[in-house]
Amino acid sequence: MRVLTPDPSEFAVAEAPFYQPVSGEVEGFERAFGANIPVILKGPTGCGKTRFVSYMAHKLGRPLVTVACHEDLSASDLVGRYVLEGDETVWIDGPLTAAVRLGAILYLDEVVEARKDTMVVIHPLADHRRSLLIDKLGAMVHAADGFMLVMSYNPGYQSILKDLKPSTRQRFVSFDFGYPPPEIERAVVAEESGVDHQTAALLVSVGGKVRNLTDRGLEEGVSTRLLVYAGRLIAAGSQPREACAAALSRTLTDDADMASTIDQIVADFF
Repeated sequence: MRVLTPDPSEFAVAEAPFYQPVSGEVEGFERAFGANIPVILKGPTGCGKTRFVSYMAHKLGRPLVTVACHEDLSASDLVGRYVLEGDETVWIDGPLTAAVRLGAILYLDEVVEARKDTMVVIHPLADHRRSLLIDKLGAMVHAADGFMLVMSYNPGYQSILKDLKPSTRQRFVSFDFGYPPPEIERAVVAEESGVDHQTAALLVSVGGKVRNLTDRGLEEGVSTRLLVYAGRLIAAGSQPREACAAALSRTLTDDADMASTIDQIVADFF
């Protein structure tokens, strides 16, 4: 039987992604990393959680293994499995095992979407043991130096059926993420979309007004990501109202009245 171990180059963050620190999250993450403490990032969709983890992996010089969690994610998907190659049995590490061996940052995105029993396998990695039991190999793998466990989720989508157990929560420290303040969001939109700073400022103003509609039935406010998308469409030649209709109103809602309200907000600025 062969064991296929990961190639570190597959998970290297070669270039630093653009990220604008907001309120001490960089220093907090660095302290948690230095103290071997796992981290939870909480915040709405598209507010920069994933970008932040990539930024920190590059800053700390660590490989980054990312898992997009979903309800069918099993323990085997995380840990690894046997496969047949010809007449030979081969063990292939899953992303969790790969991160443990490499001393990488493992990022479990939208972790509450994963099955609850899947989370049990991470518990020994999230306390003083920092180890992973691989039942199928009959082996205990201890985390290499630099390993860090990071999870994220959107509290706005929580329900009683989709929440982290206290036994999982209390193995982590948590950082709250929100939409960045306007001056930072303007810089992000301009940098990431390629529009001029005046257009970026107008898009951010639209975003602020649209986020107020969550009190009137809009499920979630417009993300910084969507403002960047609108900016990219404008930079590619779309008219601002057309770009905002595609990236904002038609994406955020299927309700015709709500979409019309968002379109009117856009028209007030463009």
